Amino acid sequence: MQKEWVIKLPHPRNQILLADALNVHPIIAQLLVNRSIQEVGTARDFLAPSLTLLHDPMRFKDMAKAVDRIRQAASEKQKVLIFGDYDVDGVTSSVILNKVLKSMGIDVVHHIPHRMTDGYGLNHDIADVAREQGVALIITIDCGVTAFDEVETIRSQGIDVIVIDHHEPSEGRLPDATAIIDPKQADCDYPFNELASVGLAYKLAQVLAPEICDEVLDFVALGTVADVAPLVDENRILVKAGLKQILKTRNKGLRALLQATKMKRKPITPFHIGFVLGPRINAAGRMDSALTALNLFLSDDEREAYSLAMELESYNYDRQKMQNNTISEAMEIVEAQIQQTDSKIIVLNKEGWHKGVLGIVASRLTDKYYRPSVVISTENGVGTASCRSIDGFHIQQALEQCQEVLENFGGHEGAAGLTIQENQIDPFRKMINDIAQSTLEIRKLTPKIYIDCEIPVNQVDLSLANTVEQLQPFGEGNAVPVFCSRRLVVKSYPQILGKGTLKFWVERDDQPISAIGFGMERFADMISPGRQIDMAYEISIDDWNKAPEAQLRIKDIKSST
Repeated sequence: MQKEWVIKLPHPRNQILLADALNVHPIIAQLLVNRSIQEVGTARDFLAPSLTLLHDPMRFKDMAKAVDRIRQAASEKQKVLIFGDYDVDGVTSSVILNKVLKSMGIDVVHHIPHRMTDGYGLNHDIADVAREQGVALIITIDCGVTAFDEVETIRSQGIDVIVIDHHEPSEGRLPDATAIIDPKQADCDYPFNELASVGLAYKLAQVLAPEICDEVLDFVALGTVADVAPLVDENRILVKAGLKQILKTRNKGLRALLQATKMKRKPITPFHIGFVLGPRINAAGRMDSALTALNLFLSDDEREAYSLAMELESYNYDRQKMQNNTISEAMEIVEAQIQQTDSKIIVLNKEGWHKGVLGIVASRLTDKYYRPSVVISTENGVGTASCRSIDGFHIQQALEQCQEVLENFGGHEGAAGLTIQENQIDPFRKMINDIAQSTLEIRKLTPKIYIDCEIPVNQVDLSLANTVEQLQPFGEGNAVPVFCSRRLVVKSYPQILGKGTLKFWVERDDQPISAIGFGMERFADMISPGRQIDMAYEISIDDWNKAPEAQLRIKDIKSST
C-alpha cells in the first residue's frame, strides 16, 4: 500500500536555541522540537532522565485513603487478595504489590482471572472466593475502574476494595470502592496520566515501601513497555532506569526468563521487551493461566524458576502456531468477503478462534489493510472480540455508540475488547460501519510515515548514529527517529536475505552506505545500479561480525521524480 510521507517542519530558531544551550548536535535539537520539547530545562531532563524528577505520589486522588487502609491491614494482621489482569502489565503490577505488602508483614494471596473461562476483570465469584479464604481487603490492579456491580457485590460481603487502574472511567462513573488510584478519574491532581498500572503500583511502593523501589524497577520497565504506554515524562524516567535494572536483576524468575531466551547479560531495549520477553509473559495468559508467569516471578527456587520459564517458552511456541493459523484464516475471509471500497471497518467472526490471539490477529489485519479491525470468536452463541484502530478513529467512542447491541465493552482510542451475542454481530457490523462512514474520511485510510528530518545522506555516519542514541529508550510516544533523503543513487543490485529482507548499497560521497529493509522484498524491482530513489529510513548501527558502521534501516522507498 502506498504510504503518505508527512515531513515535520523544521524550526531553525528553536533548533539553534536548544543546540547552543545544551551543546548537542543540531539534528538532536530538531528531534527534541519535533517531540514538542522546546524549553531548555525540559530538554535537559529528557536527555538525562533522573528518578529525582518523579512526581509526588501523594498527589493522586485517594492515595492517602489507599495507604491508610493498607496500613490498617498490616496493623490488624488482615489477609489481602491482589486481583490482577492476565497481561504483562497486570502480572508485573501484581509482583510489585506482592513485594510491597509482604515487606509490611501482610498475608497476601493472588487471583488472576482465566482469559477463556473468566474473561477480563473482576467477576462476582471473587467475593465468595475471598470470603472463603478469610480476605478482608481486595486490591485490584490493571482492572476494576468500570466494575460497578462487582465492587458492590464484594463490599456486600464485608470486604473492602481498593482499585488501582489506568483505564478510562466509563462516562465519569466510578465504583463505590474504599479508594481508587487512577490518574484518569475526574478531580485527580496528578500531573501525568499515562502511567501503566505497573507505574501506579510503583507509586504506591514509593509511599509504603520506598526501600524496595529500586529493586522493582525491572518490572516497571517490563510492564510499561509491554503495555505500550508512551515513553515520556515519568514513563521515560522509570523505563530508562528499569532497563538497566533488568541487567542486574536479583529476581530469580526474571533471570531464568533471560536465560531461557538467551538474553542474559545482553543489553535490554524496549524492542526486546516488546518482541522477546513480553510475548512469553503474555503467552501464559493467552494459552492457559497467567498464574504461571506470576509464579515464575514470585519463585525463590532457581530450578523451579527455570522450569516455569521453559513452560512460558512452550506456551509461546503454541501461541505462535495458533496465531499464524488464525491470521491466515482471517486474511482469507477478508480477501473473499470484504469489499474494501465499501467497508471501512473490518468485522470478522468465526466459531472457535482462540480468544488468546484475537488481539494479535486484529493488529495484523489493521497493519495490512489499514482499516480498524474487530475480530470475534464465537462459542455457544456468544462472541468475544478484540479491536484495533488507526489514527483518526477512536474505537472506544465508536463502541459507545453501538452499546445497544453489545453485552460489554471497554478500552481506549486505539484498542478495545467487547462481548456480543452472536445474533447481534451482523447489526453491529452495519452499525459501526455506518459510524465510520460519517466520521472516517477516505484520506485517513492511507497509512502515513511521520518523518523527523529530510537530510542529505552524506550526513549519515557512525557519529550521527551514536548521537541519535541519546534519545533512547525508543517506543510509544518517543518513536525511533525517521529521516528521508531524496535522489539517492543505487550502487548495487538487491540482495534478498532470509524472511524477505532486502539489502543494497547507495552512494554516499565516495563511501557507499548499506540499506536494509526487513520484510521489504517487494521493493526489489525498484533497485538497480544507477537508479535514483527517495528513501525514508531509521539510522542504525551495523556491528554484525565487524567494526560498527552506520546503516540505513528502510521504512519506505519511492522512485525519485
